[in-house]
Amino acid sequence: MILIVDDDKSIRLSLGVLLRRTGHEVTAVETPDEALAIVRSTPLQLILMDMNFSRATTGEEGIELLRKCKIFQPDTPVILITAWGSIPLAVEGMQAGAFDFITKPWDNQLLLQRIDTALQLSATKSQQENTSASSDFDRCGIIGKSAALTQVLDTVRRVAPTNAPVLILGENGTGKELIAHAIHANSQRAKAPFVMVNLGGISQSLFESEMFGHAKGAFTGAVAARKGRFEVADKGTIFLDEIGDLDPASQVKMLRVLQQHTFEPLGESKPRKVDIRVVCATNANLQAMVADRTFREDLFYRINLITLRLPPLRERREDIPLLVEHFARTNAAEAGIEIPDITPDAMTWLSRQQYPGNIRELKNLVERTMIVSGGAATLTAEDFEKAAGADASRSALTSIEGATLDDLERSAIVSALEKYPGNLSKVAEALGITRQSLYRRLEKYSLSPNDSRQ
Repeated sequence: MILIVDDDKSIRLSLGVLLRRTGHEVTAVETPDEALAIVRSTPLQLILMDMNFSRATTGEEGIELLRKCKIFQPDTPVILITAWGSIPLAVEGMQAGAFDFITKPWDNQLLLQRIDTALQLSATKSQQENTSASSDFDRCGIIGKSAALTQVLDTVRRVAPTNAPVLILGENGTGKELIAHAIHANSQRAKAPFVMVNLGGISQSLFESEMFGHAKGAFTGAVAARKGRFEVADKGTIFLDEIGDLDPASQVKMLRVLQQHTFEPLGESKPRKVDIRVVCATNANLQAMVADRTFREDLFYRINLITLRLPPLRERREDIPLLVEHFARTNAAEAGIEIPDITPDAMTWLSRQQYPGNIRELKNLVERTMIVSGGAATLTAEDFEKAAGADASRSALTSIEGATLDDLERSAIVSALEKYPGNLSKVAEALGITRQSLYRRLEKYSLSPNDSRQ
């Protein structure tokens, strides 16, 4: 099938008629979003793509769409259509992976020749390359075989060999860090550094020193020069976790590095170049933050060329038994005891819980149950219920029919506030989020640090 992408209806119709008359199967769409939906789901022989769409007249949107298409279907030839025959734009398109380009108005015969050439070259290319890809893929300890997780890993497999920036979205405890590790481990940068940065834990005053480094004497206490995280990650991957917690001033500084791949350590005026692949993660709704002007739109589009959405544990319940067995095996090895036998009723109980803390919460529950049971050879549903807490109706683990995710999140926050009254650092730690994220949620649910259960 050949995909035609153009916002001009007359061009879509004329190209469709031309290609169908020569025996090709054709699908034509108007927008980049429609095109990407097809590229993600349908194997294509070739893509004919306009460089301009109604929202842009410089070709940038076409280049962005091209790059995304090449990530999901790297071997599918793309022929660009442009109204100007701009050589610089054509060169940029070719560098981004386009096979060829044509200018409007075009010669039908020449266009068909170029399409035939592209299809012939594509047909002679690899058929065996795909067979070894899955066996060589490093899952980096990611456990599960559910359809939801498999879909994410399939995208990771396609994205990892590229240098495309990736934005990982998901609730706390869903495994965003493991996914980032998998992207790095399966990339061409695998032997270079993987540097993880929790942006939520870096204050605005320390941001430049932490990220860009400083020269000796740059400020009081700078007794020696220090490399920043970007320099440490040179030639490798930098994982920017909790990107949604970045304050506006730091967002500007971050954007400059990601755009120019240069930075200046504190106390120096000469820019340093850095070669990095950027992977970001957050549990925040960045699009809503962009709309509220609390997150820069240009930074948002810079980091999310590819977006991965990790499913919460409640959407991949078939993976729970595998995860439970893995955690039990790991804890037993660390404690030097026999791996406990987990009864079917225990697995059934575990599989029905909500887990607002996701995989991290399940891991803690398995570990706590093994400790409380005193290393028992068999663990039952009752053992897990006791470890989860005597008052199951108030536990964040409890399956609450009809409760929304917000209900469960609010309940978990209130429980943590009750357990650690007045100590927001402990509350944030218990919930697995940063203090800044906690403040945002307190505001969202109209809670104060001194609230008890309401």
